Order: sequence, then C-alpha cells, then structure tokens
Amino acid sequence: MARPTKNTPQKPGNAPISKPGFLRRLTAIVYDLLLLIAVLFVATALLLPLNGGQAFTAQQFFFPLYLLLVSFLFYAWFWTHGGQTLGLRAWKIKVLTLDKKPISWKQALLRFTAAIISWGFLGLGFLWILIDKNQRSWHDRLSKTALYFDTQDTHH
Repeated sequence: MARPTKNTPQKPGNAPISKPGFLRRLTAIVYDLLLLIAVLFVATALLLPLNGGQAFTAQQFFFPLYLLLVSFLFYAWFWTHGGQTLGLRAWKIKVLTLDKKPISWKQALLRFTAAIISWGFLGLGFLWILIDKNQRSWHDRLSKTALYFDTQDTHH
C-alpha cells in the first residue's frame, strides 16, 4: 500500500485533495492578519515624523489611504511572487489562476478589492466557499483565482 507523501494531503481512497478547507483558510487569514498588523505599525511609525510625531486626525484622509495601499502591496507582492503570504505558506496553500499559474498584479488588485467587499458584507463573500461547489469565495470568483494546496517543495 502506497503511503501519502508529506506534501500531498490525501482524502479517503487516496485521491489528492485539491482545495483547502474552510478552517485551514481561516487560520491562514488569521496568521496573515497578525503579520499585516505588524507591517501597518511599522508603516505608521515611518510616517509619524512627517506629522510632527502627532496622531493622525480624521481630516488627514491620506493616512487611511496610505494604510490601504500598504495592505494591498503586502498581499499583492506575496500573491504575485510565489502565490503565498506567510499564513498561506504555513498552511501549504497557494493563490493561483484557475489554470494554476501565478496571478498578475491586475488579478491581485481585483482579489484585494473584492476581498474587502467580501468581508464588508459581514464575511458573506468568504463564507460563500461553504456553499460553492468549487469552494471559491467572491474574491476568488471576481479575480479568476483560487486557492490550492501547495504540493511542491518551494524551498531550494
């Protein structure tokens, strides 16, 4: 009897699993959120001297836009350079196109924007994977991307 390899998760009957489940995705999101918060702290610290060391006010509309841009660059860079953020890598998940190729910056922008909308509707766009036959969220569908198990060893 063949044993499953370390990098290829198996279903009963030895058929490879192609899509990560809900809890695995959610855990990867939490990992990434913790890292993003740290990145946003650093991004804020870099900008504070330009504001005289004072807190940003509601009238300074550029600050939330700056944090949004930093957030986009954080996710998009990882998605377009290997398909994995730290959270995705920890859980052996990759963001790829539907034909399993690396995503473009345009797809990353669509995915990021649609993810904000997905979560803006109380997470409904993310919960959609529970009823979607292909386990794709709103942001997966709108950006023509999907999450797959990373079955290759990406360390060289």
